[in-house]
Amino acid sequence: IYAQFILKGMSIALLGPTFQDLARNVNQNISSLSVIFVGRASGFLCGSMLGGVLLDYMNHFLLLGLSMVAITAALYLIPFCKTAVVLVAAMSVFGVSIAVVDTGGNVLILALWGDRGAPHMQALHFSFALGAFLAPLLAKLAWGTTAPAGNHTEPGWHPGALNSSSEAHPRSLFGVPDDMNLVWAYASIGTYILAVSVFLFALLCKKSSRQTKSTVSAQGSRRAQHHKALLCLLFVFFFFYVGAENTYGSYIFSFATTHVGMEESEAAGLNSIFWGTFAACRGLAIFFAKCLQPGTMIVLSNIGSLVSSLFLVLFDKSPLCLWIATSVYGASMATTFPSGVSWIEQYTTLSGKSTAFFVIGASLGDMAIPAVIGILQGQYPDLPVVLYTCLVSAVFTAVLFPVMYKLATLKSEDQKALLSSSERLIRKYFYHLCHSRHARKAFVF
Repeated sequence: IYAQFILKGMSIALLGPTFQDLARNVNQNISSLSVIFVGRASGFLCGSMLGGVLLDYMNHFLLLGLSMVAITAALYLIPFCKTAVVLVAAMSVFGVSIAVVDTGGNVLILALWGDRGAPHMQALHFSFALGAFLAPLLAKLAWGTTAPAGNHTEPGWHPGALNSSSEAHPRSLFGVPDDMNLVWAYASIGTYILAVSVFLFALLCKKSSRQTKSTVSAQGSRRAQHHKALLCLLFVFFFFYVGAENTYGSYIFSFATTHVGMEESEAAGLNSIFWGTFAACRGLAIFFAKCLQPGTMIVLSNIGSLVSSLFLVLFDKSPLCLWIATSVYGASMATTFPSGVSWIEQYTTLSGKSTAFFVIGASLGDMAIPAVIGILQGQYPDLPVVLYTCLVSAVFTAVLFPVMYKLATLKSEDQKALLSSSERLIRKYFYHLCHSRHARKAFVF
């Protein structure tokens, strides 16, 4: 499962540093190609709903193995797409498969450890962050870029500026890209994913699936007094959090090159700094989860996100501030998602469908926010729209969590009141019993 999430992080984060190359490949600019996020997140949305249902009725390892094979096929296909429609379709298939892997990994961790699984949940999402950290290094520093950068990042760029090979075959759906390193970057990650799927299929001969089901039934179930309201608030919470995380991770490379004027290698390093601090703090959170409550970790993450995003907005032209605030922002965003899952598990039991519900909220944020930001950034190229989005999202998450906490603890307060009332009744009963004449005779007998 951890190996799955490493490759999940690599395949998702690979889009950021290769976004310009893919735009050049399909004869589009970045603003018009932002619909690619809608395609990926739409697939993620459908995959979350599908995975939440199938995980309750299908062998977990078979489902995850098939999803990994589908991810491999999509990654092999993406660099060869020559039209935006085909590219969006391939990203949709990728989104469906990656959502099943995401939902399945969280469900299996909760099924195995329940409310004691905070360190394991942090380790699971650390694996994702580690993969996301490695992806920009693999895409831009290891394989490099051979095709000319051009000026396709500018809002006024016209598709006619591309080479004549794209004009000679306007209806070609697939073709070899000008930059073969783009192919190697996607194919190498796809090959790793295919290798991991082989091990998942090998687990079919084990009895792990039945053991997992028995573990779930043995754990019992808890249901918060406001179970549905909590899930809805968590849905909105993850909508803003995941939307901001993926927006920053996907657009910081393009933002650094166009708005700040960084070189591509330096911008790729900045992208890796974001995912690197993200991964490092998720790794440290494995140990912090032993001594800190999930709610405490969420509060600390919200404060760090709010402060760092505020500094990013105030000093958006400063490269030094961009490096420092990006590091802090990545570290602050690291533990929010796994801590949120572990936090709600303390108050109410999460089934596959419940997990899929707030994962759908995350996928909607991944779909809506980056797509809107791509359009707005094209219309207002002089404004740091990406940074404004991160600040607004940090404000929303900072306000939402206290509301969620109050709603989750209402049941505990009612139980305490009920318990104290019951204790008073029991004491009163035993007082009258001890002072009753028939009770004293019964006691002597």
